[in-house]
Amino acid sequence: MPEGKAHKLVKSKAAGKAGQTEVKISGGRRLDAATHKRAVEVETSGSRQRLEKAASRLESSGRSHHILVVPQKDMSRARQAMRTKGVSGTVRNITGTKRSTVRPAKSAKKTGTSKKK
Repeated sequence: MPEGKAHKLVKSKAAGKAGQTEVKISGGRRLDAATHKRAVEVETSGSRQRLEKAASRLESSGRSHHILVVPQKDMSRARQAMRTKGVSGTVRNITGTKRSTVRPAKSAKKTGTSKKK
C-alpha cells in the first residue's frame, strides 16, 4: 500500500534541510526520517503491533532523540507501545500541537531476599 500524502508531508518536514528520509538501519529496515541526533517514525495505522515495530525501529536507529508521530487519537497507544519496548522519547501528533515524553517502564526492583524453607 503506498504511503499517504500526510505521511509523506510529515516525514519530509521531520527530516528538514539537513536530514534524510528513508534511512537504512539494521535488519533491512528503514526509518522514515533522521538527522544526526534525531530519529523520526510516522505511524498512522494505530495498531499495537505496528506501533511496537515503529518503537523498535527508533530504538535500533542509534540516534539519541526518538520521535514517534501518530494521529492524536492514537497517542496513548503509542506511549504504551514505547514503554512496552523500553524506548524513551517523544510521542507527538501529526500537526505537532500535542506532545508527551515517554520514559521506559522501570524494571521491578528486588526488595530483599526471600527464602522458602
